[in-house]
Amino acid sequence: MFLRNIWYFALSSRDVTAGKLVHKKLLGEPVLFGRTKSGEAFALKDLCPHRGVLLSAGRLLAPGDSAVGETVTSDQVECPYHGWRFGADGRCAAIPSLVPGQEIDIEKIRVQRYHLTERQGLIWIYMPQEEMRPGMDTPAPETPAPVLPGIDKDARPRMRDQLTFDCHVDHAVIGLMDPAHGPFVHKAWWWRSESSIHEKAKVFAPTDLGFTMVAHKPSSNSAGYKILGGKPTTEITFRLPGIRTELITVGKHKILGLTTVTPLDDESTEVTQTFYWTNPIYSLMKVFLAPLGRAFLRQDHEIVMLQKQGLQFDPRLMLINDADTQAKWYFRLKKIWDDAQTSGQTFVNPIQPTTLRWRS
Repeated sequence: MFLRNIWYFALSSRDVTAGKLVHKKLLGEPVLFGRTKSGEAFALKDLCPHRGVLLSAGRLLAPGDSAVGETVTSDQVECPYHGWRFGADGRCAAIPSLVPGQEIDIEKIRVQRYHLTERQGLIWIYMPQEEMRPGMDTPAPETPAPVLPGIDKDARPRMRDQLTFDCHVDHAVIGLMDPAHGPFVHKAWWWRSESSIHEKAKVFAPTDLGFTMVAHKPSSNSAGYKILGGKPTTEITFRLPGIRTELITVGKHKILGLTTVTPLDDESTEVTQTFYWTNPIYSLMKVFLAPLGRAFLRQDHEIVMLQKQGLQFDPRLMLINDADTQAKWYFRLKKIWDDAQTSGQTFVNPIQPTTLRWRS
């Protein structure tokens, strides 16, 4: 199942430019993204309610543009099939084929609108529980969109990488939080090897819609942190539906690594890594940092593709303590969230402060 009534990462702000329409499938739904002339991003169900054509194949008209001999007065998406036009709020603005005397209240015709939040150079989309019926507007989100820690509200990403994993979102998320696969999947001379495996103990605490591995010094076999200099500490947080942040503090400066896991459909999941930093020196090191980030993401992708070969036989899977406890928490959080949306009750985070131990 996909979690609903919750915020998902959709796109980077730079992916949605004025005058362009962007199509994307999210949770199996076709979504159109656009940006108004005034600069506000919007999202609609990417289906014309007339004949089901993708609206993103049409054009985005700005105030003052001409359409079928008239000047439009607002930002409108024009369907390429019959020219039906819809505002950024989803309301129908025009049906060109109508002639005088044909009575129809076009404002009752709507395309489902999705709520967006744009901050820190990212666009978050709220995916509601149910598709809205014709004439209904999408209800306002009950929770705010994520705010990334440690960076300014106007910060912009310094580096980004993205891959589509051919797997269900759960497998991608579990791989994201798995603490024991590092010496095997991510082994490299610049990171760690199987021979470096040793016991670790990390303290966890509940936070918002998930849990946090509280701030600590990076493990001695995590050599990649040494490139940052100083004495770094790192704090790793996971929250539903699939958002992981790693906040690294080096003196007065911060580095934030954001990994988002967004389901496109039942068998495709988009994994995006986005990085921010406050020390301008790290920008000079981007030529070294970028290949490291890409290597990690591709190693995770390769192991998921290998896992897919085994999953076709529908094996019974298992989770163990303590290395897989975070995965257990994820499934428990998902169930409680889904139950809360169904029953209308308040979501209560069940995670308790604890210390987990494993070898990696």
